[in-house]
Amino acid sequence: MAVRSPLKYDSGNLKEMSSAEVDQIVDQIVYQYSLNPSVSLSVVSSGGTLGTITDTRLQAGAMSQTNSSFPSEATTAEPSIVTVNYDKISQSVASVSPINDSGTLFPLFYNSGNMQAMSLQDVKDTFLHPAIDLLTAATTTSQQGGTYHISTSSGVSGSTIVSATPVYLDTRADTSAYSNAGLENASGEALDQPTTITNYYLQRVDGSDNSYPNPVYINASNNVQEYAASNFKSILQGWIRQTASNSTDGYKLDYNLGTSGSGEVRGSGMSDTRLNGSGNYQTRQVSDDYRAQEFPDGTPTSINTYYLRIRKS
Repeated sequence: MAVRSPLKYDSGNLKEMSSAEVDQIVDQIVYQYSLNPSVSLSVVSSGGTLGTITDTRLQAGAMSQTNSSFPSEATTAEPSIVTVNYDKISQSVASVSPINDSGTLFPLFYNSGNMQAMSLQDVKDTFLHPAIDLLTAATTTSQQGGTYHISTSSGVSGSTIVSATPVYLDTRADTSAYSNAGLENASGEALDQPTTITNYYLQRVDGSDNSYPNPVYINASNNVQEYAASNFKSILQGWIRQTASNSTDGYKLDYNLGTSGSGEVRGSGMSDTRLNGSGNYQTRQVSDDYRAQEFPDGTPTSINTYYLRIRKS
């Protein structure tokens, strides 16, 4: 590993940057990534590449009826489980071609008193890998700009919603929607009467521009020169995008979704909750027809919690 101290002009002299100044360049790299992430997530109607997560809820059992006496609770259909699958998050990885290093592309540093251009490995160790470490942290500040998290709110300060369509809904049977009077209907109460408990949305963290010291490099005339700001930013953006999407050094960025997995949890866990009752047995006589039906009941219980995770690999 070779972490370098890039050179900058300071009052007409060349001076090594401090570690705090190097950190400012790392923060700028994160910002450049946030402007055009190379590993992106989108919300699709179905078939998302991150796989399927499941919401479950109870629904009423089918109504039973006889013309002589009420069907017993033992013979009346129990509430059953409704399962809804969500596969709405897709990951895409861009193909990136950063500016090629011909030997003098990157900043200068002092090597035993002599000026030398940083190698690509130097740039990785000094700038790019620390930037990936920030991007893949568990937090969702501007230092994770361009990466994603899950929220229960459609509006999150410091983030931009990817789609107004939720990526997951936790639903439960709406016990207030079932009534004994519903047994007046020829088929009894409607079986599935859900209510939405929580919507979950995909958000992208906003980046934040920052000031940083401008390094120097060897120009085409073999002279020491400060980078033009736009050129240096273009170099940074190209190489952080390439690192995030195609690193072979263990710094490639990707996401996974499920109850378990590797990486850092990003944002809210998505909870599947369900009522835990064994059925609210109801009877009603309609003329000479004796009817019984069991409605969902019980208290909410956690069945599974799904997480979006970010990792480097």
